[in-house]
Amino acid sequence: MGIEEQRFEAGGLVFSVRHEQWDANIHSHADQGAIIEVSAPVDGRERALLRFNCCDVERSYVYDPDGEHKVCQMDPIVDGNPVGWSVRQMRDKLAPMLGRAGAAALADGLDASGLCETLDRVEAAAREAYIRGRRTVKHNRGTDIFEAGNIRFGLEMRDLGGDGGLAIHVLSDLVGTTGDSYAEETEILAFDCFRGEPHYHYGPRNKNHRYYWDQTIIPDPLEWTLGVLKSGKLKPMIEAAGYPGVAADLDEGLVASLLPALESKAREMQPKTDG
Repeated sequence: MGIEEQRFEAGGLVFSVRHEQWDANIHSHADQGAIIEVSAPVDGRERALLRFNCCDVERSYVYDPDGEHKVCQMDPIVDGNPVGWSVRQMRDKLAPMLGRAGAAALADGLDASGLCETLDRVEAAAREAYIRGRRTVKHNRGTDIFEAGNIRFGLEMRDLGGDGGLAIHVLSDLVGTTGDSYAEETEILAFDCFRGEPHYHYGPRNKNHRYYWDQTIIPDPLEWTLGVLKSGKLKPMIEAAGYPGVAADLDEGLVASLLPALESKAREMQPKTDG
């Protein structure tokens, strides 16, 4: 279950904190994280004045999101944790930031002591949303398993009622080894070659960054997936999913040697479509 949006008020301002997950080719890019928004009543309706995007990839702040929408980037190297950085700016520079967003009158009425207490609550809520709000997924491991050294592939026909199709899971034992009582097999990549909404996941148990295929240019997701596996992209994809140690130990020659058998089984399992 996700964490519901929380709202805090101080000096006529409303600070809202929520978690958002973005999906590539549906939203601007694959990402997720905490969003902090500062708003106030303007002309009879609540208007967003500042927005802080504290996500895995998108680390930015926006002046006047509902109007000018001026976007500025945080530097993840210099600025550090996006939640901590964002709250520090609000503690020290909220008045000039509100002025830049076109709400100087609101800045003049801020009560420093009340604002400090509210920002403590905003920070706690944002840190909780960033960590506990993260949306991950656990799939089945598959019915047909192909061992490839420190990883394995699991093939599965998934039925989601109105959607479904072949899923290719990339799995690894992150703790222990196969046979150990404490071994923990984790899905590190997933390719859902569905007929309706095909997509793939980077780190479904970790980052869960999802990319939905554009079916105009990729009408056959299984063909695309097999092409990616054959072209040596698996190692950098595992790194991007958040598992550099698994990527470092990957035996790419071994993976290449079993791909013909995996492809044959995948094509046998994937139902044919008309057209």
